[in-house]
Amino acid sequence: MFIQELAQLTGVPAKTIRYYESIGLMPNPERADNNYRQYTPEAVERLGFIVTARSLGFSLADIGDFLKARDRGTLPCKRVLDSFDQRVIDIDRRIADLLALRETINHIRKAGAALPPDKNCDEQCICYLANIQEKN
Repeated sequence: MFIQELAQLTGVPAKTIRYYESIGLMPNPERADNNYRQYTPEAVERLGFIVTARSLGFSLADIGDFLKARDRGTLPCKRVLDSFDQRVIDIDRRIADLLALRETINHIRKAGAALPPDKNCDEQCICYLANIQEKN
């Protein structure tokens, strides 16, 4: 199959497929007589693995490591499970950061709501409070 057919089957744009080839996630395909890329059914499966791993938040570097080990037949389930554990830790940290951000925004909003509605911008206005928070 040609690249457009692979793109259509997987939902991955041809440009992205070529990028994955350029960084080694996808092997360089055979070429037809007209020099068009020709892909095998294995390319569909490999690209599906990449898409799934990306949707789970794994970096391209992690995916490359998984694929190298998988290509050698040495990808232990423990390595993948450890990666999932790290992703959960990362997600928990991001959630904590977002909760802290929400608290900060609510604090600034409450402080701003307490200001007189006709207040001019000075050191006591909401613009100033937001500016201070950005520096912290």
